[in-house]
Amino acid sequence: MRSLTGSAGPIHLGMDTSKDTIVVGILRAGEEIPIVDRIFHDEPSIRRLIGRFADPSALRTCYEAGPGGYELHRLLTSMGVACDVVAPSRVPKGSGDRIKTDRRDAMRLARLHRAGELTAIRVPSPAEEAVRDLVRARADLKADHKRAKQRINAMLLRQGRVYRDGAKWTAAHEQWLSAQRFTEPALTATYGHYRAALQARAADLAAIEAELSPWALHPSLAGAVAKLIAYRGIAELTALTLAGEVVDWRRFSSAPAFMSFTGLTPSEYSSGERTRRGHITKAGPSGVRTALIESAWKYEHRPVLGATLRRRQQPATTATIARSWTAQRQLYAKFRQLTGPGNKPRSVAIVAVARELAGFVWAEMTSE
Repeated sequence: MRSLTGSAGPIHLGMDTSKDTIVVGILRAGEEIPIVDRIFHDEPSIRRLIGRFADPSALRTCYEAGPGGYELHRLLTSMGVACDVVAPSRVPKGSGDRIKTDRRDAMRLARLHRAGELTAIRVPSPAEEAVRDLVRARADLKADHKRAKQRINAMLLRQGRVYRDGAKWTAAHEQWLSAQRFTEPALTATYGHYRAALQARAADLAAIEAELSPWALHPSLAGAVAKLIAYRGIAELTALTLAGEVVDWRRFSSAPAFMSFTGLTPSEYSSGERTRRGHITKAGPSGVRTALIESAWKYEHRPVLGATLRRRQQPATTATIARSWTAQRQLYAKFRQLTGPGNKPRSVAIVAVARELAGFVWAEMTSE
């Protein structure tokens, strides 16, 4: 391999990372074809790579955000090496490029980084990343809790036990569940296990929510949470979910860009005079999309400033409160328009409302 020293100017390193290896495209000043190297993905190998350069401060490194997290970025910056973590969705790709290899990806990253064509994301602090993981753990437990309920419903339905006295999972429904008896011992055991599993998941969910709640006051998250809870339907834990998942709101240039990130925009295939729109893309973090849809259900009701929302808005600025009220009026009108006679089902309308709520939230978080 050629020497990595002696380059007059910045040296760009494009890194294609995987669990075990890093393929590095090294583009020196004045050259057009990167040198390619492959190293093992561990700290000693990375330090040996950087040590082959006379001046680490002349290096400009980048890699795509992915499941490997940000430890590579933190290691490189601790060594005095400039590093950008780039958004994979914003990496330019040729329409005719049908060949994808680690080597080609590393070379392309090095070239695009030198050309300034890559969009870097803000790397979260270790505390922010840890809160995001805790938020995702809560989402997993909520999904487990929901599945435990579905198993009980399915079992009772198979036995002809149908609850018809109002909404399920209320106090009255709980009394009805407790009163269910079966003549077959195996059914009694099955029902007992399902009920115990539901109680365990409920306890786990309550415990993790208690652990998560104090993080809303953490300095890196408190400002975002305080703004978000001023909006109807966005309580503290929902705000913490949005703040922890998005982190850098300004990386989205517009409200439509953030809507696309949430996966709430319809897929589209249009050509000539034909326009086809399909289901929502479901791109981006599912936690953000779920949080916005759950919040959007509050906007099916008439605009109102209740006691709980007033309390949450106490530390908010006048501008934030005004935007929150505008959101209530416009999103309620949107819901009414979409669910009028002969129009969309309520579930479809709520997705549309959630999409517009995403726009309001982005505008709030990017306002001065």
